[in-house]
Amino acid sequence: MKNFKNLNTILGWLAFSVAAFTYGSTVEPTASFWDCGEFIATAYKLQVPHPPGAPFFLLVGRLFSLLAGGDVTKVAYFINMISVLSSAFSILFLFWTISLVARKVIGKKGEELNTTEIVTVLGASLIGSLAYTFTDSFWFSAVEAEVYGMSSFFTAIVVWAAFRWELVEDESTANRWIIFIAYLTGLSIGVHLLNLVVIPALALMYYFKKSNSKVTVKGGIIALLVGLLILGIIYAFIIPGIPTIAQSFELFFVNSLGMPFNSGGIFFLVVFIASIVFGIYYTQKTGKVIANVAMLCLTFILIGYSCYILILVRANFNPPINENDPSNLLNYTYYLKREQYGSRSLSYGPIYTAQATGVTQGKALYAKGDKKYEIYKYENEYSWAPGSQMLFPRVWSSDPSHVRLYQQMLKLPEGKKPSLGDNFSFFFSHQVKHMYFRYFMWNFAGRESDEEGAYWTTPLTSSKDLPTAIANNKGRSNYFWLPFLLGLLGMVYHYMKRERDWLVLFLMFLVTGIGLVVFLNSPPVEPRERDYIYVASFYFYCIWAGIGVMAIADGLRKFFKNGVAAPALATVVAMSVPFLLATQNWKNHDRSGRYHQVDFAKNLLNSCAPNAVLFTGGDNDTFPLWYVQEVEGFRTDVRVCNLSLLGTQWYIEQMKRKTYKSEGLPVSLSTNIYREGVNSYLQLMDNPSVKDGIDLKEYIGLVESKNPAIMVQTQSGEEVTTYPTKNFFINYNPEEIKKMGFVGKQFEQFLTGNISWSINRDMILKPDLIMLDIIANNKWKRPIYFAGTLANENYLNMKEFMQLEGYAYRLMPFKVDGAKEGFMDSDVAYDRLMKKTSWRGLDDEKVYYDTETYLKVPIITARYSFLRLADQLNREGKKDKVKEVLDYCMKVMPDKTVPLDQISANFPTFYYEVGDKKRALELSDKMAKNADELLTYYGQNQNAALGRDPQIQMAILQLQADVAKQNNQTEAYNRYEAIIRKFSGQF
Repeated sequence: MKNFKNLNTILGWLAFSVAAFTYGSTVEPTASFWDCGEFIATAYKLQVPHPPGAPFFLLVGRLFSLLAGGDVTKVAYFINMISVLSSAFSILFLFWTISLVARKVIGKKGEELNTTEIVTVLGASLIGSLAYTFTDSFWFSAVEAEVYGMSSFFTAIVVWAAFRWELVEDESTANRWIIFIAYLTGLSIGVHLLNLVVIPALALMYYFKKSNSKVTVKGGIIALLVGLLILGIIYAFIIPGIPTIAQSFELFFVNSLGMPFNSGGIFFLVVFIASIVFGIYYTQKTGKVIANVAMLCLTFILIGYSCYILILVRANFNPPINENDPSNLLNYTYYLKREQYGSRSLSYGPIYTAQATGVTQGKALYAKGDKKYEIYKYENEYSWAPGSQMLFPRVWSSDPSHVRLYQQMLKLPEGKKPSLGDNFSFFFSHQVKHMYFRYFMWNFAGRESDEEGAYWTTPLTSSKDLPTAIANNKGRSNYFWLPFLLGLLGMVYHYMKRERDWLVLFLMFLVTGIGLVVFLNSPPVEPRERDYIYVASFYFYCIWAGIGVMAIADGLRKFFKNGVAAPALATVVAMSVPFLLATQNWKNHDRSGRYHQVDFAKNLLNSCAPNAVLFTGGDNDTFPLWYVQEVEGFRTDVRVCNLSLLGTQWYIEQMKRKTYKSEGLPVSLSTNIYREGVNSYLQLMDNPSVKDGIDLKEYIGLVESKNPAIMVQTQSGEEVTTYPTKNFFINYNPEEIKKMGFVGKQFEQFLTGNISWSINRDMILKPDLIMLDIIANNKWKRPIYFAGTLANENYLNMKEFMQLEGYAYRLMPFKVDGAKEGFMDSDVAYDRLMKKTSWRGLDDEKVYYDTETYLKVPIITARYSFLRLADQLNREGKKDKVKEVLDYCMKVMPDKTVPLDQISANFPTFYYEVGDKKRALELSDKMAKNADELLTYYGQNQNAALGRDPQIQMAILQLQADVAKQNNQTEAYNRYEAIIRKFSGQF
């Protein structure tokens, strides 16, 4: 036993070391895109991130940030190291879990294993754990400051503890393991809820152990139902339920009994804790063992869950990032229940063609008043027309873009109601196949590329004759299905040897995979790939990959007399799986040297004049900015205003306050106008008396006063705000504007004393209303910018009044004839782009930039700004500067690291303009060759779901042909036209 125990420990830590070295070598040195910037910023100063928060992760992050030793540029690196170490510990516990499962397959305890069996068990554990180490999705989360690395750690240690508990024969000791698992579960809630989904499988494991040989189907079903009940208690009662009950006490004590704020919550807390203490005492005294263990488990879950007190405490300090402002019991409950995200029907509900037939008054919404909580609105409850709802609704989203995709995917004409068969077709083809099985195969078969929507590779997928753009894509991998087949072999072998254990493992695999697919009920398109959600499912499959080594060893034993030779050879042969995964995936998971996400944020902020207001949209043009401002203290004079959040009361209130060097925003509307659920959207109700336009400030005044001229009553009796015309104007004094000095001399002729525009929409949302309020009351005192990354509708049709300065558009009091997409002051733009930008590592071929994140918004935004500047300089006749700008763009973002795109396709035009025909032809030929290769590939591979779609490539080709023709490059023109003709019938 001692020999096995020592080897098991040593090799487990060896697997940990390999994982730690791998992730530590490839970790991101600073803040990644998506949520990482937000998590780093909130961990560094213990602020409040988006619901439901991750307080335990934040606390650990704060501790790790202290390792930076005052160097704020190192804070992100050390917080990223949380994921590195958490993920490495996941591998450690995976090794020991496979070891436990493998011993059960053999049917012996550790001390009973002979040498052959020791080699078999340890070989299986090593291969399975190392295989998971290098899987695509797990590695991705292991090198950035996201919660998924730590969440995986909790899943790993809970599963290991459950298998470890199975070995314990002494009941009192075994119960301690159960309580330990409960505590870990409570802590995991403070990271992510994914860990909870394994509870039903743990209940089945408990039943199998306690029932021993008396297992029945009925008993197994009851055990599963009990497990689901426990999951429901934690998910629906403990997490949101306890605060909800406390909220009810609070409302009763304050509103009905007239007591002070928080008295009801405090009373409930005292009674609740006293009840738990009494329950533990009573069950202990009366010898009710199961009840006592249950009470202790509840207690330890709550002890772990108590880390959420951090959110409540820090929200009351009102830090700069304080999402949802959960500083009181009402907001805190709203935060924990994630109500800002809405809900999706899972078992029965409306589908996208649903027609509402009526609206009734629903749940009351309260706000904290002077002496009590006041009802300010009631939720709407809808009744639906017959046939508008469906069992198991998968095609549920009524978003117009989603509806178009449903119709396209299901081949349904507009207006036709989807059938139950269509519903299930979407479930299997998109939600299961595209949103789970595709990710599963990425990890165990290979990945076509890092393009959004990329398919998996097969053993027969040839690397020959691939387009350069795909062959050079570092996200491409092919494991020849070896990991998949090893796991499949292990799954079958495990079922044959230990059916009960296989059932437990299969249930864990199922609920963390397909179970999550059902629960998440994803729409037809997501902002990014969601493979990281399912890493626990891949974790359990890698346990079977380890068991697959045992199956190989079993098969080899008939060829070897020496018992050790078979498992040793099986381990060596199977080592090809983690080796293949490591060598294929290192290139596209090595993030060392990657800084552009932070440089992008700084470039965007540096595009703004001092004391500016910058409107942003999504996560990637907001969270990196939060990071550089909150952690590195960069450009804190710029107020970043996220339009996705500007429809919430708490965020509007935050925007009104001074933060660092930025004064509050001039929001004139009062709280009752923008409370949660009030004025979420405003409908157009044309009023002929103002059809030619209304003064924006006057309209904002009408909204504030709830003037009857713009108020209408809905079917439910609620009064809602409208707007009387699409046409608005703002008046100003041209002489005062000139004195402010922000309008270039060449543009002063356009100062007419008025800007007027048409919003050209039948509905404006609350963020639009608040943005218009800010613009109306700003009076041109603070520079107002719109990030160049915003969707067109976010500009409210005002782009012709905007001056492009670097990465952002500045709202100006004039427009330039013909400049529908905004205009440019070449001196300002040149200064911002050529002197105030940073491009670290973008020209380094060794640094990996994934196509999905980097080549969409950040690079297109940068290249577009350079293109617009080159165009403006060319119009002004500054040919030398045109070439300088283009050359600089190609230098800092060369094709070798950042492939040419649809924006770059315009560069040859300007190289011809400045007389550099050689450079123009070189770029055109390269893009034409690339398009030819890609279009050929698309024609031969109809399932190739790549971002460089055929329409874009055809457009690039056509542009090169047109430019060549305009510049009398007949030979080049003929080449490009020949390629176009070749594919014109296909695409």
